[in-house]
Amino acid sequence: MKELSQQELLDIVNRQEESFAVFLYTPFCGTCKVTERMLEIIMTMQPSLPLYKSNINFLPQISREWQVTSVPCIAIFEQGHDKQLIYRMQSVDELYRKLLPLSSK
Repeated sequence: MKELSQQELLDIVNRQEESFAVFLYTPFCGTCKVTERMLEIIMTMQPSLPLYKSNINFLPQISREWQVTSVPCIAIFEQGHDKQLIYRMQSVDELYRKLLPLSSK
C-alpha cells in the first residue's frame, strides 16, 4: 500500500480515471493497526489492487469534504460512482469481497 499525501490523493480523486480505495488511519489507533494487517493479507492475495493509505491527521481538507467521522475508514471510489465509506472491518474475507471488484476495473 502506497502512502499518499493530501495533494496526491486529491489528484487521483479529481482525475476520476480509475477505481481505487484508500485506507484512512492514525498511527496510534489499535483498530487501525488490525485493519492494516487485514489489508496487507488482501494485498498479498491481490498485489495489483489499487489500494492506498493516508494518515487522516494530515488530511484536513479531505476529512471535512468526505465527512469522515472516525478511523479506521476505507473510502472506495468506483469510476463514475460516488464514494463509499466503510468503518466496520469484521474480517479479511468481508474486506476482500468489498475490494475485489476494484481489481477488475
